[in-house]
Amino acid sequence: MPEDTCDVAIIGRGPAGLQAAIHAGGKKAKVIVFGRPERSSLYKAHVANFCCSEKIISGKELLEAGKKQAENFDAIFLEQDITETRSENNRFTLVTENGETFSATTLILAMGIARKKLRVKGEKEFLGRGVSYCVDCDANFYRGMDVAVVGNESAAVSGALTLLGYAKKVYLICRKLTITDVLHEQLNHSDVRIIRDTWVKRIEGSNEVEAVLLTNGDVLKTNGIFVELGAKGAMELAANLGVVFDAETFSFIETNKKQETNIPGLYAVGDITGQPWQIAKAVGEGCVAGMEAAKYAKRLADS
Repeated sequence: MPEDTCDVAIIGRGPAGLQAAIHAGGKKAKVIVFGRPERSSLYKAHVANFCCSEKIISGKELLEAGKKQAENFDAIFLEQDITETRSENNRFTLVTENGETFSATTLILAMGIARKKLRVKGEKEFLGRGVSYCVDCDANFYRGMDVAVVGNESAAVSGALTLLGYAKKVYLICRKLTITDVLHEQLNHSDVRIIRDTWVKRIEGSNEVEAVLLTNGDVLKTNGIFVELGAKGAMELAANLGVVFDAETFSFIETNKKQETNIPGLYAVGDITGQPWQIAKAVGEGCVAGMEAAKYAKRLADS
């Protein structure tokens, strides 16, 4: 099997993703895990209520131990964000921030639900009326309009590049970009208008977003603003695959007891499947998904 092809791809390096890697690897599946450990909400936490552990453990320690366990089963770890997912010919295609493409028989989404906010005036008031947290979900609503994206990392840049196919003008508001050379090159050769060394101070409008006041004093006229303050999350990466979200909040991915989504070969685990947001739940779901994904991949290989 080529290096860029695997049986099980996992997006997310929290406890759910690590446990999925351990169990999928234990079933002799070729596993690749994408993401950075510091993205996990557990990374800076301390754990005092985890079964079979009497002492307080740092989240960082747990994550490092989980990675070593998964590597003992030959899981491969790549500290890159995934910026695009596609489903084609019974396989999943993943594109990293470096522009590398990977193909997987099965895919496990384990990146959590953390959605960072700007916490500025107007953000909450205009949610759904010009303020969005998902380019892939809402880009179509801004055809022919002027839009802004705010963020310093891969999600903001990839989102701005995506919006070029819809909007009339696309602005990228950033303090200092921390992205790969590949994304830098794509951005510099695009029509995205970069506004550097400033941030959003206030979002303004009447019934809908009309402008953004920046910390440097400038006022940017825009019909909408996309808040992208990190790596792409579950909603963005899952939306274009046709995943069913919960009907009430559209925030969590629906799964069955095997952690299967409505898409064959696609699984979801951890916080993105709903409460309770606990390590024990994440680990349990990761265990189930890892085994099920490995079995699914083997069945396809043998058929």
